[in-house]
Amino acid sequence: MSVSESAIAAAESHSAHNYHPLPVVVATAEGAWMTDVEGRRYLDLLAGYSALNFGHGNRRLLDAARAQLERVTLTSRAFHHDRFAEFCTRLAELCGMEMVLPMNTGAEAVETAVKTARKWGYRVKGVADNTAKIVVAANNFHGRTTTVISFSTDPEARADHGPYTPGFQIVPYGDLTALEAAVTENTVAVLLEPIQGEAGVLVPPPGYLAGVRRVTRERNVLFIADEIQSGLGRTGRTFACEHEGVVPDMYLLGKALGGGVVPVSAVVSSREVLGVHRPGEHGSTFGGNPLACAVALEVIAMLDTGEYQRRATELGDHLHHELELLTGGGAVREVRGRGLWAGVDIDPALGTGREISERLMARGVLVKDTHGSTIRIAPPLVIGKEDLDWGLEQLRAVLSA
Repeated sequence: MSVSESAIAAAESHSAHNYHPLPVVVATAEGAWMTDVEGRRYLDLLAGYSALNFGHGNRRLLDAARAQLERVTLTSRAFHHDRFAEFCTRLAELCGMEMVLPMNTGAEAVETAVKTARKWGYRVKGVADNTAKIVVAANNFHGRTTTVISFSTDPEARADHGPYTPGFQIVPYGDLTALEAAVTENTVAVLLEPIQGEAGVLVPPPGYLAGVRRVTRERNVLFIADEIQSGLGRTGRTFACEHEGVVPDMYLLGKALGGGVVPVSAVVSSREVLGVHRPGEHGSTFGGNPLACAVALEVIAMLDTGEYQRRATELGDHLHHELELLTGGGAVREVRGRGLWAGVDIDPALGTGREISERLMARGVLVKDTHGSTIRIAPPLVIGKEDLDWGLEQLRAVLSA
């Protein structure tokens, strides 16, 4: 048995089988490359589902973390600490908002947004108690907590976890007419991913997000944009909503906000919306801890330069051009996405998404499948063009084999 096989067997013996990882055991990583326990190198074209936008082992982020590790890592929110105010201020400025409520994971940010929207509905909009509704889109992925799976349409996420939390109305993604019809006097929010990642990097029709913004304004409903995967440079803009010139009422951020170093998430909104919270009504022991704030502040500083957004735009244009060339031969049925983010639908006759991912792994490239024969490509934004081209060459080889 190889070192990798031994490690995988041990993991399967002592960990719950809630994931089905590719059979690679990573030991070290730098930039866009990972090395397994046996010394084999792999090009990372997943980037931790966008958590590693700035690459593995980014020196600026590691230096920020090391410096903070020597000072203080956790106080809990029972006390103030000297990185908190700057983090909240800088993140609010990045978003063009006023207030920040920090959490740890993306799912926690979504849960916080649901609670905030309901509280805003009762205290500000005047919705009758326990009647608030939130409109969401089919094929969404906002996390896996009990509340979040209650409005998922993925059978695997929902099965055997009932009873489910009420208060959500599901409409087809990209269908503005259906969304507008679903909004009632009890609707407090519309919660959407500007681009649906887990569903296969689905980009809504042009004008959809602007239409959602119009409807929510007219009907006094909060527009909540889940930018946990799509935000912070991934699509070539700081936020995916910017592609339609849209500013939501609330951003949900996570993944890349922690730079792949620590889990950091946040709800960012106006004083009117986040001001509904009072001490003791919501919180997190680790939310906004000093280490998280230090790393996230460096992430914000890196985004402020615009360098990573430009790289995602330029390399993303190249990525999509090369992928579109693959659609001509029939092996690839459709390519979707924006910036350095693509969903690639492969002819099922060539294999499932899992099988394609395994064949790419054998050639030194790591991607992840989703839903049938679709694979996702989302490399770190620091990837070099030559490395990206090499990865695409391996994809062409797999599809032509």
